[in-house]
Formats: sequence, structure tokens, C-alpha cells
Amino acid sequence: MSSLLLPEHSAPGFVFDNVQRNAFLQNQKGLALPKATKTGTTICGIVYKDGVILGADTRATGDNIIADKNCSKIHCLAKNIYCCGAGTAADTEVTTRMISSQLELHRLNTGREVPVITANRMLKQMLYRYQGYIGAALVLGGVDSIGPHLLCIYPHGSTDVLQYTTMGSGSLAAMAVLESGWKPDLEEEAGKKLVRDAIAGGIFNDLGSGSTIDICVIRKGSVDYIRPYELACVKGKRQGVYRFKPGTTAVLSSIERPIYIEEEEVKRIETESMDTSS
Repeated sequence: MSSLLLPEHSAPGFVFDNVQRNAFLQNQKGLALPKATKTGTTICGIVYKDGVILGADTRATGDNIIADKNCSKIHCLAKNIYCCGAGTAADTEVTTRMISSQLELHRLNTGREVPVITANRMLKQMLYRYQGYIGAALVLGGVDSIGPHLLCIYPHGSTDVLQYTTMGSGSLAAMAVLESGWKPDLEEEAGKKLVRDAIAGGIFNDLGSGSTIDICVIRKGSVDYIRPYELACVKGKRQGVYRFKPGTTAVLSSIERPIYIEEEEVKRIETESMDTSS
């Protein structure tokens, strides 16, 4: 029982208390439920010679409104594991934070580096528990004692182990770039360019993706999180001068109206003292 001295705190995590209520109102009262807001993102990842490279754009949208031009979509789960999130920005943020705390507890309890499959298992079990109601589509990448790993995790909890993958509304354009350019044992610079081209393909072919390109390179023992890697959408500069010269438009007619001020009003203005009180 809550009190002023001991307030009642809400339970951490996601809350779906109104799901049954909304279903009852929809079935009994015929009320229309709000529709899901369409979001846009382009994220991708590849396995290269020495590790994994993840990439993402930075535009956060709500339907046809750009909510944030510099949204971070590459989240740190552990020192050797990073995760790209597509879908609902709040869901991906909370999901990755919760799993990151659990992975840190796992590392402290075991005293060793967290395997990538452990993060994959925690993420898929959590998403499956909510049956897809959490809008988080994830690309998980990391390097552990076994080697580099790249996994694709869907909102309902299923996973795929792949060598290159992409998700989000711009994934079709990005996948076309990855399928044409990926090959085994890519060098790091070639891998960066491939991820950059894939994200740029999503940005320039999808209205929900845009702004800058972020890249995260995960190797054995080191990580380079480059933010921003490249500014894709550069604001254009004004090419011409749009001021008209005087006389460009002819004056057809003009009217002059004199302003009359009473003599008493003029005297009052002249004799009025300034207020200097503080």
C-alpha cells in the first residue's frame, strides 16, 4: 500500500494493462481502436574478414512527420555486442536497455565475456513473450570467443543466422546493394563502403529513412562506433537571389492621409516625465 513516505512505484518494463479493456470496448461497444503509426528505418549488417559491421540511418519518423533527424539506432548491449533497432523507437530503446542490464549481470556472475548467442536467446524469449506487440525488429552483431556472429531477430521472436542482412522500410533497396556487393572475407574498408552504400540506398529510396549514416565496426577486442560516418542528406543551397529591385512592379495609385493629433495630447507627451523608480 502506497503512502506519502513510501510511494508505490510502477513495475519496470512494458505494461499491457489496457489490452483486455480495449478488446472489450471494440467487441461490445463497437469503438474503433487507433491504428498503428507507420515508421521508417534502414538498418543492415554484414560479416567481414575480422568481425561484423553494422549500419543504420538516423531519421525517426511518425507517419509523415520527421520526429528526430539524429536518432541513434545502434545500441550497445555489451562491450563485444551491438544491436540495430527498427520499428518503434521507444520499443527498441527499452528492449535493448533491459537486455543490456541482464547481459551485464550475466557477465558479473560468470566472470567471462558474454557470448552472442546468450544475447540472442534473451532477446528472442522476451519478444516471443509479448507475441509481436513490441515493435522491435533487430539486427544483432558481435564477436566472441567462437568468432563473428550476425543475427536477424523479428518482432515475434524468430531469428535467422546470416552473413548479411537488412531490416526496416528501406530494406529492399539495401538488400539489393548487399546481394550485389557482398562476398566472403571482405576487407574492413570494403565492408564499410558496402554498408554505407546499402544504408544510402535505403535513404535515397525510402521517405522514412534519411539524415546521416552511422556505422559500428566490431572486431575481436575492439569496437569503432563512428557517428556520424557520413552526412547523406545535405541541405541544398540557394542558387539565386529572389529580391525584386525597386520599380519592378508599377504603382497604380497612392493615397496620402494626414494624421491629426490634438494640441493637448502633444503637450501631455512633451511634459510627461520619465519613471525612474526602481
